[in-house]
Amino acid sequence: MLRNREIRIYLVSLLLLIGVASIVASLFLSMGAVILVLLLSVAFLIVTYRFTTWRYREINQLSSYLQEISNGNYKLDVRDNREGELSLLKSQIYKVTKMLSEQGTHLEEDKQKLTDAISDISHQLKTPLTSMTVMADLLSDPRLSDDKRQEFTHNVQVQLERMEWLVSSLLKLSKIDAGTIHFKQEPVSVPALIQAVTEPMLVPIDIKMQRLQITGERDVAFEGDMKWTTEALINILKNCVEHTPEQGELFIDFSENTLYTEIIIRDTGSGIAKQDVPYIFQRFYKGMNASDDSVGIGLAMAHSIITSQQGELTVRSERGAGTAFQVRFYKSIV
Repeated sequence: MLRNREIRIYLVSLLLLIGVASIVASLFLSMGAVILVLLLSVAFLIVTYRFTTWRYREINQLSSYLQEISNGNYKLDVRDNREGELSLLKSQIYKVTKMLSEQGTHLEEDKQKLTDAISDISHQLKTPLTSMTVMADLLSDPRLSDDKRQEFTHNVQVQLERMEWLVSSLLKLSKIDAGTIHFKQEPVSVPALIQAVTEPMLVPIDIKMQRLQITGERDVAFEGDMKWTTEALINILKNCVEHTPEQGELFIDFSENTLYTEIIIRDTGSGIAKQDVPYIFQRFYKGMNASDDSVGIGLAMAHSIITSQQGELTVRSERGAGTAFQVRFYKSIV
């Protein structure tokens, strides 16, 4: 404590004042007054010493606490229930510590998400890359027939398109997870939305000779993002088309009430196994009825897009009777 320059100046000033007071008391008052001044001065010095020692002990504790924080230990609690400036300072330091702890947790979560995303991309790209490597070796064989060469070239093109879709989808999911995508809040006409969703799926529906029935009122609408909601519903409809047999039926029903706007997309396909239903919206999850080409990312993306707009996506399914995906966009309560 005495190494502190301010403390030394304070003590010297205090001793000078005591000396001056003692001299004045001896000159103008009695010896008893001098003794009283000295006794009071000694008592004052003792109290000042004990108080200053306590303050420095508290400050040293705060210094050690801050050192622990700088080393990444955010679990210490320096707060107390006393009044005073030091207690207020401790409370403020604790608040900053909690904030740093939360930021550290978020950084670790972001780091883990990035690691998982890189791992997922690497895993999903491995299969098409291996397939293209094998076909590239076969294409270099001069004895390969023209029919086989055309077939392998087509397969390479299919794998490249699949890789492009996969990388694009993973990047979109990563942006949604990171919160870097701004979803618009503007009026969306549901009939126009359904038209945008069904147009790119008409060819695969026609190839499988499936029947698509759409029912709903023309003035149904909700507040959301037209572009991203279209992408989400395309992934849902695509899943229904893939799991519905030839000449099967697809249904899209939409309606609106005072609480929410609802869109239901259902099929007459094979349905989802009961044990798969709780995990159907997890990315890269492949259920019992999933095809070999399935990646397990389309429904996960649809779920992320809809829930990011304060919507809700649920599924009901029965083996052999089909699957129904229920989308709800709730209205804001003013």
